[in-house]
Amino acid sequence: MSDDVKREVELLEHDADGIQELDNLLPRWWVWLFWGCNIFAAAYMLYYHTFRFGDLQETAYAKEARAGEQLKSVALAAFESNLNALQPATDELTISSGSQIYTTYCAPCHRADGGGLVGPNLTDDYWIHGASYQDSLRTIINGVPAKGMITWRGVLKPNEVQAVASFIYKLRGSNPPDAKPAENTVPAASAGPSQFE
Repeated sequence: MSDDVKREVELLEHDADGIQELDNLLPRWWVWLFWGCNIFAAAYMLYYHTFRFGDLQETAYAKEARAGEQLKSVALAAFESNLNALQPATDELTISSGSQIYTTYCAPCHRADGGGLVGPNLTDDYWIHGASYQDSLRTIINGVPAKGMITWRGVLKPNEVQAVASFIYKLRGSNPPDAKPAENTVPAASAGPSQFE
């Protein structure tokens, strides 16, 4: 069959403004892909929406979030039960990480240099909620809602709490200019700035 005759056979009956359309068949791979997508869509609808064998996205997310919160709670409980044994970190990587966290979350209330704004001065010996490193950890974790400091429990990971507390510990005795005045008496256990260096 010549190309002209074959072309005549492939032409559809109708035309639009003198333009005729060829009756081309779609490639077989395209047809199989089309039907495969339809079969998958029907199976998906039956599995998830009709018979509910699987969880929809919202339910699956809620389950994963609950599992994550449970893991976080266990880790934080283990961290809190061990607070008294913790000591401030001294390695530069932890202090640098603590500095970044402090700048992001703490500096708006305590100033970048720790001198205090809305929140208290963190560089002197006059600590309202305890001057020990462990007291700082507890204050960060539990917050002081009565004074406007939110709890960072569940926001910061245990290693982040320890990093920022270690950075704050390093700020003690730095005496920044125009620091906020003392808001409490010197704790009985405090021996002055040299204790914190």
